[in-house]
Amino acid sequence: MEDNFKGKIEIKYSDSTPYWEKPKSAPEGAPNVLYILLDDTGYAQVGCYGSLIETPNIDALAADGIRYRDFHVNAMCSPTRASLLTGCNNHTVGFCWLGDNDFGFPNLRGEVDPKYGFISETLHEAGYYTFTVGKWHLINHEHMSPAGPFDQWPSGRGFDKSYTLLKACTSQWNPFLVQGNEIVDPPKSAEEGYQFSEDIVDKAIKYIGEQKSFAPDQPFFGYVAFGAMHGPHHAPKEYIDRFKGQFDEGWDVYREKVFARQKELGIIPENAELTERNSKAQPWDSLNDYQKKAFARYMEVFAGFLTYTDDQIGRLVDYLKEIGQYDNTIIVFMTDNGASPEGGTQGCYNEFYHIFTHEWEGLLSDELLESMGSARSNCNYPSGWAWAGNTPLKWYKSWVHAGGVKVPCIITWPNGIKAKGEVRNQFHHVIDIYPTILELCGVKQPEYIKGVRQEAKAGVSMAYTFDHPDAPTERHVQYFEMHGNRGIWKDGWKAVTDHVDSPSFEQDIWELYNTDEDFSEAHDLASVYPEKLEKLKTLWWHEAGKYGVLPLIESHHRTRDGFMINKMWVHSPYENRTHYRLYPVMMPSLAKPYFGGKDFSIVTRAEFKKGDEGVLFSVGQNAGGFAVYIEDGKLSFHNNFLMKRGIDIIAESPVPEGLHDLEFLFEKKGPDAGTGYLKIDGQIVGKGEIVCSPLFPAPGAMAVGRYGSSVIKLEHEGRGFYKYTGKISYVDVDLDRPNSEYDTQVLLHQALQSE
Repeated sequence: MEDNFKGKIEIKYSDSTPYWEKPKSAPEGAPNVLYILLDDTGYAQVGCYGSLIETPNIDALAADGIRYRDFHVNAMCSPTRASLLTGCNNHTVGFCWLGDNDFGFPNLRGEVDPKYGFISETLHEAGYYTFTVGKWHLINHEHMSPAGPFDQWPSGRGFDKSYTLLKACTSQWNPFLVQGNEIVDPPKSAEEGYQFSEDIVDKAIKYIGEQKSFAPDQPFFGYVAFGAMHGPHHAPKEYIDRFKGQFDEGWDVYREKVFARQKELGIIPENAELTERNSKAQPWDSLNDYQKKAFARYMEVFAGFLTYTDDQIGRLVDYLKEIGQYDNTIIVFMTDNGASPEGGTQGCYNEFYHIFTHEWEGLLSDELLESMGSARSNCNYPSGWAWAGNTPLKWYKSWVHAGGVKVPCIITWPNGIKAKGEVRNQFHHVIDIYPTILELCGVKQPEYIKGVRQEAKAGVSMAYTFDHPDAPTERHVQYFEMHGNRGIWKDGWKAVTDHVDSPSFEQDIWELYNTDEDFSEAHDLASVYPEKLEKLKTLWWHEAGKYGVLPLIESHHRTRDGFMINKMWVHSPYENRTHYRLYPVMMPSLAKPYFGGKDFSIVTRAEFKKGDEGVLFSVGQNAGGFAVYIEDGKLSFHNNFLMKRGIDIIAESPVPEGLHDLEFLFEKKGPDAGTGYLKIDGQIVGKGEIVCSPLFPAPGAMAVGRYGSSVIKLEHEGRGFYKYTGKISYVDVDLDRPNSEYDTQVLLHQALQSE
């Protein structure tokens, strides 16, 4: 019997007294809450913070609410999202870095323990309807398969409805989508006009409309986390072409114009100074004509992407107004870190190329320049534009100088915030959003969520700033750390290190800034106030111990121009399986075998009859990957080496009709080379040499009987997922022996764990 039943049960129903437990409900009149989050968008990249790019819908939110000039985040996407949703510092909840891998330390789990409840869970417990659309990136790779586990998917963290990307760096034209606990295909193709930002706003409108239709008095919590403005920069061509010629003067002139506009808008103090050039931003006048042309085009793509995204935000806000929900909705708009330098000094047509090779693609043809922003590209702009995007601040995403951690933040709530278009100057951090929302909604933090005792939150409510623009800041200390870059702020003073050039943590050079007087961190006072600096350094170590910051990791920007990601880590917890049997009913999966640097075979058991064609097995996306497929009756293999070149092996004879074992076998001959064989029932029918460094980088999904998140070969554009038209029984993947440095490290780590 129910433990809380308070009626009376007799033998007959007519003699019994029924009891209905009152359903949980939010406090009467509680507001809706809507988070709108942009990715990789710098302090000066939206109009109301000084940008020259059109963002009228974001600007309208600022005009109807308040902007924070001194709001801070965690310098990278996953750590900021973890703090935003938990109200805790990122290291505490396991997000020293990104949500992709668990590296065996409390601050490097890449997933959030249930004892740090999400605001979605808290509000759900309080009677709110909850949904999320957009980028998640708070889960390990090995948990991104259709088999789960699902406890760290949005559905497992308090969201009633979800429609998301589980990871980052995802195509806006051909994304890897998850709805609830199901991996799903986009509703239409890129050729038919699909774009992720539009799709998630459509879903948000649908979720809100459905909920308000059947529970009009129930408030909602919505988390709309755009993939924009992270690379790849993807937007409809008509939006990109709006900006033709607008950036031809270059980032130096653009930065000066933005700085002047920021002063006019009052978003930065009158005494703020423009910081000096850094090593990732070449003088525009030093560039040749080709570079100027190409670099301006990259920025046109970024601007088109941002304006397109702003239009989608406008559609969502307009819908709230249309159904009468806008006035009682708290809208928090913010970005997750400063502008990104990940495109390097030269920009990149395919960001994965330099992530995996540590090289640059070289000059692009006029055709490729014109196609940037399309589904063919995977582009990111040169770091000079990120420098301008962070005006007037120092450095970028992943640095903990102001350019990495100081970002736009707008709070709008017509029913609850009287101020319109005003600026607030109090120092606050992303962990402060959580307690702010709970205070405004009249919700108390529960002691338990789903039976798990909750740890304390670290944030301070920002609600005191709404009606008191000159109130003293109620946050007094905040530490920072990202990729070894360290910082500490206390009551108007900030100590900070740039670890990228430093040979060791012991040799890091600490800088000191009076942020009350020096908004942009332009004047290093370390030599003037050495005692104050030492006290702040000691305080940093205290906070590091308190919030679980150690161990420190190295920066992936160690070369100052690009990534060194595969040099960062020693450990990995991935299960080192050597055999997989995969079935064709399986949707594409991001959890996949590691093919790089080893022998492997892929055997598809399939029926073939004349006219059958399509993909048998694939890994990757348009930015890189490989596929085994049948075309024109012949077994074929294509390796798309990061969009730089294609390597094809085609069988010399056609596939006979009937049931066959169709195999691609790779034998490694050296660090970056090997031989690929095509076999039918064990007999070699094709052979080719494969030379590329690294071997088989494949960002994107694995799939059986189709492409994963997008096409592999350009000549297959318009074929969608190019599904195999015959019948596939299964695919056997065998990794014969671990022979890469990566695998050796995995085995060593597992052996140490077992001891």
